Amino acid sequence: MATTHFRRAGVALPGQARGGGERRTLARTLGAMSVFRSGLLVLTAPLSALSLRLVPILASASRIVEDTLYIHLQPGLSLTGSSQPRSTYVPATPEVYSLINKLYVDADTHSHLDVRVLLTNIRNQSLTPQSLSSVQNLSQPPEVILTDFQTSDGGQYNPVKQCLERYATSSYSCRPNLSSVLLYPEYEPTMDESELPPWEPDSDGGALQSYSDVVVGGTFDRLHNAHKILLSACCLLAENRLLVGLSDKGLLENKMLKELIQPYEQRAEKLCEFLVDVKPSLRYDIVPLVDPYGPSITDPDLECIVVSEETRKGGVAVNKKRLENGLSELALHEILLVKNPRHGENEEEKISSSSIRQRLLGTLLQPPQKDPARPSRPYVIGLTGGTGSGKSSIARHLEHLGAFRIDVDKLGHEAYAPGGPAYEQVVEDFGKDILNEDGTINRKILGAKVFGNQEQLKCLTDIVWPVIAEMTKRQLNEAAVQGKAVCVLDAAVLLEAGWTDMVHEVWMASVPEKEALRRIMARDGLSEEAAQNRLQSQLNSSQRVKQSHVVLYTLWEPEATQKQVEKAWALLQQRIGRD
Repeated sequence: MATTHFRRAGVALPGQARGGGERRTLARTLGAMSVFRSGLLVLTAPLSALSLRLVPILASASRIVEDTLYIHLQPGLSLTGSSQPRSTYVPATPEVYSLINKLYVDADTHSHLDVRVLLTNIRNQSLTPQSLSSVQNLSQPPEVILTDFQTSDGGQYNPVKQCLERYATSSYSCRPNLSSVLLYPEYEPTMDESELPPWEPDSDGGALQSYSDVVVGGTFDRLHNAHKILLSACCLLAENRLLVGLSDKGLLENKMLKELIQPYEQRAEKLCEFLVDVKPSLRYDIVPLVDPYGPSITDPDLECIVVSEETRKGGVAVNKKRLENGLSELALHEILLVKNPRHGENEEEKISSSSIRQRLLGTLLQPPQKDPARPSRPYVIGLTGGTGSGKSSIARHLEHLGAFRIDVDKLGHEAYAPGGPAYEQVVEDFGKDILNEDGTINRKILGAKVFGNQEQLKCLTDIVWPVIAEMTKRQLNEAAVQGKAVCVLDAAVLLEAGWTDMVHEVWMASVPEKEALRRIMARDGLSEEAAQNRLQSQLNSSQRVKQSHVVLYTLWEPEATQKQVEKAWALLQQRIGRD
């Protein structure tokens, strides 16, 4: 796969001047009145005081913006007077980077927000303030502009709002006449802000070391705030280019819930969008990473590698390889892991993609397609999963919760039984040598005839699958007569047989292949090779996920699976209740 290169060179809300007690409730009032898909928050407070105010400011902004929130640090920016405000130069110091970290950590409380801290006015020592971009095009054009700028004239002071709107239009390519909000959130400073040292915008003492070309690697699945902290460090350190190795193929094999990892192209697109938004002046090269090193050990222009506490050993290994290749060592810049105090059971303590994927379990991953020809009641769930996936235990729990369960696999056994609708045809086509002494079909002998022989297997399924489908439809009709609201088709071959036309949603039971092998060997007394062959004859988990609406994972203790099922059931009741 080739390297991908990226570079990208208001109507006021109602409100009169208010006193202190009234203005502190303004953000809450606006949150109830207006919600915007995207917004831009311009923070004008001195950086030395801002960290004390971030939590309430973000809380106020989160009630007004529901998706993308851009944040720009503009300490000392004045929104009074007739002249056009000018962007403030901020030196790239450890203190500034720590504030950016805190912004992302505090924002993690508001899970609906995609926060992006703009770095366009934060500069290393080697770059001058004159290099500031005059206009920034943002991928999600802000619909509202917010600020913490406070005036002595009360809440929504119109000249200030008009200045803010003009500034947004000229600096960020925002549309004319966008809405603007002056935030006055409640906050309780932990110390007297007058005692804080003044912030001096021209001071560059202790600035971060900068490098022409920087490299970083990772999976970057469902870009979260810990990713954004890592990438912000990369952007602050880089002067010219950031090379990103994006994990792919074999490097994803041991990832938790790898089936739910977004495709490479989707991850690359989201990564690019974020990077170009926060620092458009850099060149970004995004390449697929199929081994632990990638171009980091062959690119002579690289000067720095950014690692986390977890990946520092990998950075050391990269330098060892570079020396073997006759290249200079890279500077190692290490960032700390970001703890997640709200992590759930079986989730990692840090903010991580695997934890986010776990939270997707039991939720609707994609909307089901509505078929006007399919009756709305009973609402039919098609439950599928490979052998050893725990599908049947999930089906039994759904039955306990109130679903009408149709054991399609059991219907298959009935179809094969003497006198069953498929019995005569199977014996005629595959011979009487498949019969036991009592006249029943020996499924092991039959399986040996069709296993590995696609033509014979198709001959068998052409006989039995239509028969089983008719038996299933009869049971669905019976459920409708009984007034059942929800039916669950417990069917291992639901997708292979093309039975999705009978269901409203497809739910899938999943488990890592190693665990499935262990279960099959223990349950059926098979060798590892025989169990592996059985798994390989089925659709793999990734193929099932693409066709599924809900995924359930049975790796952990039974109680964890039951919680997922109950979560999925509750969300289902909400969906069908709205239909």
